[in-house]
Amino acid sequence: MSRDRSPRKSSGPRRPRGLGRSALTAASVTVLSVTASGCVVVHGEREVLPGATKSEAARALRDFTAAYNKANGANDPSLDADRVTGALGDIDGAKLKAGGRNQPGGNPNYVPLKLTDTEFTIPRKAGWPRWFVTDSKANKGRAEDRWLMVFTRSDADEVWQVSYLTISSAEEIPAFKKNADGWAEPVTANAADLAVAPGKLPQQYATYLKDGGSTFADGAHTTKWRADRAKSAARPGLAQQYIDEPLTSGDYAPVGLRTADGGALVFFTTRHYQKQTAAQGVPINISNADVEALMTGDPKQSLTLESVSNQAVLDPPKSASDQRIKFLSRIQGLTAAKGE
Repeated sequence: MSRDRSPRKSSGPRRPRGLGRSALTAASVTVLSVTASGCVVVHGEREVLPGATKSEAARALRDFTAAYNKANGANDPSLDADRVTGALGDIDGAKLKAGGRNQPGGNPNYVPLKLTDTEFTIPRKAGWPRWFVTDSKANKGRAEDRWLMVFTRSDADEVWQVSYLTISSAEEIPAFKKNADGWAEPVTANAADLAVAPGKLPQQYATYLKDGGSTFADGAHTTKWRADRAKSAARPGLAQQYIDEPLTSGDYAPVGLRTADGGALVFFTTRHYQKQTAAQGVPINISNADVEALMTGDPKQSLTLESVSNQAVLDPPKSASDQRIKFLSRIQGLTAAKGE
């Protein structure tokens, strides 16, 4: 079932030493060639087309949900490995890897995910990769929450995979800009009419977490996270070091949709490292089963936690009075742990 949300009136990367897709919005000329048999061939990679048909998108969602439920019920990442990629692939894969070690017989308490009332937002674009966004009600979490997922593939021979997942209340999800046929409009990585070009958001966020600033609005994923880091760094006998890096290539590349107010909803990825180094005689206590399950080495003196985070943010137009980037949601997952 699809909901019609009309515009509102109010409007692989390298690890650091020591620690271990851009949407084209400009219309292209369709190139035709004549084969030896006289047939006309349309080069879809140069033609501006919807990323998927609505029936194809619905099938992709069903296929993903079926694989996701099998993998999570069995604690086996191989069962949905061909249906996830990018940030979600890293987060989901590590979670299931840890789950498989902690519950090797599967998760008997797993409640299968059920997605209903889905709206498909499909942008028109030229070339590959192509992608679309689903917005669904889930049988998990708060009643007001919606699950937004980005499905992507790099050519017509691949299956659709989910690269981004964000969970947000329905009231916070913006109305998207659509043409008369209902197709959405993607934003380019270097869009100059937004507060921050989408392609620069990963680095801007990594820089903000280190140095602060006014690029991002205050909230749980900005000012509060920085404050929590500062507090943990003050723990006696245990030094804390944080390194944040942008992920910008392949299925980690930022993708965004134009919103009805002239801004954009952008999804992007970052990787984070937290290194704890203990003073002489101070133990490193590990009380998290997932950390233990993903651990390599022995944390005699230090422990490095690696995680991947996928963000969904509202990037306002440059004409807006408030130019700060506002977080819709952020999902972060542990992907590795190393003891030394």
